[in-house]
Amino acid sequence: MPTNPERRVTDGPGPAGQHRAVLADEVAPIPEGMRPARGPIAVLPRPAEVFTAAVRAAQGEVTELSPATRGLIWLSYAQADLLGSTLAANPQIQWVQLPWAGVDAFSAVLAEQARPDLLWTSAKGAYAQPVAEHALALSLALLRVLPTRVRASTWSTVPEGRSLYGRSVVIIGAGGIALELIRLLEPFGTRITVVRRSNRPVPGAARTVPTSGLADVLPEADLVIVAAALTETTRHLIGAAEFALMRPEANLVNIARGPLVDTEALVAALAAGSIAGAALDVTDPEPLPDGHPLWSEPRCLITPHSADTPEMTAPLLAERIRLNVRAFLDDGRFVGVVDARIGY
Repeated sequence: MPTNPERRVTDGPGPAGQHRAVLADEVAPIPEGMRPARGPIAVLPRPAEVFTAAVRAAQGEVTELSPATRGLIWLSYAQADLLGSTLAANPQIQWVQLPWAGVDAFSAVLAEQARPDLLWTSAKGAYAQPVAEHALALSLALLRVLPTRVRASTWSTVPEGRSLYGRSVVIIGAGGIALELIRLLEPFGTRITVVRRSNRPVPGAARTVPTSGLADVLPEADLVIVAAALTETTRHLIGAAEFALMRPEANLVNIARGPLVDTEALVAALAAGSIAGAALDVTDPEPLPDGHPLWSEPRCLITPHSADTPEMTAPLLAERIRLNVRAFLDDGRFVGVVDARIGY
């Protein structure tokens, strides 16, 4: 079993007992000539005290949107169109902080506002710890056949259930969630394979393969955990062909984005017994409609996109805002910079 000296970059020390950010890459300052112009910061569309206080804690000036505004903290995941029109009407804005790790909801805005003087940052890595914790909980629940147990109305005499110890785990994605999962899985002695865009090794994983090698590693997996970003190239990354490669004893966990998994193919695989079970914190469509076959599938466990609740995320986002306001005004060490070309 390899040791786990993962390169961990956190947003800050964090109070004891609280989550901290986990980043996949070192934070390097943006060159002086490429940094956004300093200036007042607007917090929209509905500013909350915890976030405006984070701006002020970094000596930032929170003001109403005006021609002087240079930074924008955007707090709504659902109002991408409003963000687009706000930026179109305010080309003087040079830095935007987005509220979540995934930026797929803003893909159209990122494309429309692709200008060299606009820097985007996200909450990438900020929520890695609570989401990885949830992924571990779902994984254990599947192996211990809890989807069947919670539906039972009588005592079972069937000796079902498997241990996580020594299992082969495939993690799709190599961001903060993957790094935290590797740390959480270490006591179980699992054999971890990470699937990512490149074959650059991930510390703590026994093996790292590019996405093109996914088909080669699925047949040996006991547990497949989807923790990748949703982009045009990763939509339906797990579909009928991938389920056909998985063993009947294998389980699937998705805590990333619903469209990474082909829902129809998942329904068919579960109904046919092609895989042992699935646990989903995200679905496609989302919310999953009442009466959908997955609700009644006895080998499927669904949680309503609750891996990171507002109680967990608010202090983490506030700390990300504080650090990035400091970067905006001073050292240029922005955390969670988004590469608009690849979509995360």
